[in-house]
Amino acid sequence: MSQIRLDPYLQRYAGRTRGMSASEIRALFAVASRPEVVSLAGGMPDTTALDYDAVAAVFEEVARSFGPTALQYGGGQGLAELRERLVEVMAAEHVPGHADDLVVTTGGQQGLDLLAKLFCDPGDIVLAEGPSYVGALGAFSAYQAEVRHLAMDDQGLVPEAVGDLLAELAVQGKRAKFLYTVPNHHNPAGVSLAPARREQLIELAQRHDLLIIEDNPYGLLDFKGAEHSPLKALDPERVCYVGTLSKIFAPGIRIGWIAAAAPLRDKLVLLKEAADLCQSNLTQYVAERWLATQPWRRQIDEFRELYRARCQSMLEEMASELPAACSWNEPTGGMFVWARLPDGVDSRELLAKALSARVAYVPGGAFYADGSGHRELRLCFSFADAERLREGIRRLAKVVTAEVELIHAVYGGLPPREAGS
Repeated sequence: MSQIRLDPYLQRYAGRTRGMSASEIRALFAVASRPEVVSLAGGMPDTTALDYDAVAAVFEEVARSFGPTALQYGGGQGLAELRERLVEVMAAEHVPGHADDLVVTTGGQQGLDLLAKLFCDPGDIVLAEGPSYVGALGAFSAYQAEVRHLAMDDQGLVPEAVGDLLAELAVQGKRAKFLYTVPNHHNPAGVSLAPARREQLIELAQRHDLLIIEDNPYGLLDFKGAEHSPLKALDPERVCYVGTLSKIFAPGIRIGWIAAAAPLRDKLVLLKEAADLCQSNLTQYVAERWLATQPWRRQIDEFRELYRARCQSMLEEMASELPAACSWNEPTGGMFVWARLPDGVDSRELLAKALSARVAYVPGGAFYADGSGHRELRLCFSFADAERLREGIRRLAKVVTAEVELIHAVYGGLPPREAGS
């Protein structure tokens, strides 16, 4: 008989650890990484699309020209030369900024963690789209913030929902610490915030004195090569901008950054130094040399075209194979399709059957802080090739179809909990 082992450190943990839980995406990795499983789960870019001769040349140059410095400690704000290059990356999307405004971080994820640590006390209210990026929800939860979700549609975040919630909070004598948003090719929803809505959102933020965190990992991966007005450009002092090289170079480099007003930047540097003392000089030099010596915009074009074609393959297979009662957003760019299952089909409960059929996805509940998303799921098209994507959708379609048939056989229609909804 097995014994349940109690955690002997339970009474020693800080209160903020009580809400911590494992990421559903990370928990899937062990199973989804098996070669027989088609993984539509983890949001990984296809690093095989990189020019590895060029990558090797950059590493060699760093070792040869900057070796002693690259292997030494660095400053808390990040390498000045790299910050200059990151300003050029931002300029490609017309995002204003100066090298002095930037703090280099260990990927965009550390940027979100530092911002949550900077702003959030236990019980503070944070606004975010529903659904929202799971890593951001984890960061906010770690500092015991209360996330209030806002409605989205195929044009992105709905400004009226923001205004209504801010007004409701004001009546209650409360206010939100900030609004977190992914306006370009949203993770997980795949849609982009319409231009008029960007103006409306900034007007609301100014009226209610609301800070905005603009997270932009996917902006340069627009399938039509379209440019989107950055929120940072509309109100540079009010908007904290989070960027990353993970989707446009390589996630293993672990380079992200925050562009923020000077008082915030100074506090963020102190928090960065307390967290890990300094960023790796080695990877900073690699990133700087990549941006300085390689045709990085052409590489982004290759990523964009690769993902566009794979997305199209996935959407075609979904339209052909999934039951008619399924629906999904058509991505404007990025790496994800956000899908909705038929009535009565729970994406979390269905996952075990999907894994048995050798296909993986992320259940929608992972992207909500309030327990929503039972019928939703995220599908990633960036990592697998087109044929694997099509095979994965065929496997998923069989599982969904079988589940719908089972529901109709047992209940003669919708199960009791869905009736009348």
